[in-house]
Amino acid sequence: MKTVSLATLVLLLSWSLSFSQNEYNAFVVVSYNVENLFDTVNSPLFEDDEFTPSGSKRWTADRYEKKLDDLARVILSVPGKELPGLVGLAEVENRKVLEDLVERQGLRPGQYRIVHEEGVDPRGIECALLYRPSLFRYLSHEYIPIRDTVDPEYLYRGILHVTGTGPDGSNLQIYVNHWKSRSGGALETERQRILYAITLKEHLELMQSREPGSKVIIMGDFNDEPTNRSVIDGLSALNKRRNMQPGELYNLFYDMHNLKGEGTYNFRGTWNMLDQVMVSYNLLNQAEGLSTGYDRGHILKEEWMLFDSERYGQKLPSSTYGGPEYYGGPSDHLPIYVDFKW
Repeated sequence: MKTVSLATLVLLLSWSLSFSQNEYNAFVVVSYNVENLFDTVNSPLFEDDEFTPSGSKRWTADRYEKKLDDLARVILSVPGKELPGLVGLAEVENRKVLEDLVERQGLRPGQYRIVHEEGVDPRGIECALLYRPSLFRYLSHEYIPIRDTVDPEYLYRGILHVTGTGPDGSNLQIYVNHWKSRSGGALETERQRILYAITLKEHLELMQSREPGSKVIIMGDFNDEPTNRSVIDGLSALNKRRNMQPGELYNLFYDMHNLKGEGTYNFRGTWNMLDQVMVSYNLLNQAEGLSTGYDRGHILKEEWMLFDSERYGQKLPSSTYGGPEYYGGPSDHLPIYVDFKW
């Protein structure tokens, strides 16, 4: 059995207690797959016909407004004295839906700014980042494409990379992801998610060689779990708690999945931890500046966001749609969030 020194125990305890007191500045980061946030207008560029009033899903203005209200309520439900500093989103159609979201009454005080790029996804659903300018200073962003030499005709969602300054003044690199789904089979599509991981890893290494000391937050819907090959081998994101080195990543949702069996998405009665946040070594247990702890990753699971499944005998995320049937919930994924102090 491994032993921990008294000095280490004191450091971890004092740092943990700082989160339970009001003597620190809070910075909360949220990641959320919002399940097909489309407007009601038919776009000539993307396959969004079903999300129109005359489409198969009968996506009306009333349903759209309810969706926005529900998503705003989710963000407002994230614990904290203030609104989250960063909100990474997956499955958003365009900038307009994001503008409509941040204008919901409860979110206006955050004065959220938007980072979004239209990509090549056939349905037009990409990633986005909302940020509060009082807590995050935006500098630049880029859309990282995924190139597949095996299947060059396949159109992948890109990775959104945002560079800015954190609330402590440090260089902060944000990556918002939505990797290839498991539609068609988890094993059959694994190669494509590994391709995402390799692309992201190569970009990280290049960025860190140019900007050593940068603090990195990687978030999103990876459509793989913390113990799958794409995350473990491709991205090298683990739950290593000792002797982390520059360039290494810590997955804040690894233990929650592997030890507790929790998840953010439920597939046929089984919880999957598809949504995750990973951080660089220099964001863990720092005495000064922006920092988080090994156990500061959380799943937001409010009663109003769930429904009782008679088939599986448990509470599941209340989705907006189940196939063509309208359920009216906020999303089929649960949001996750991480507490930082500075």
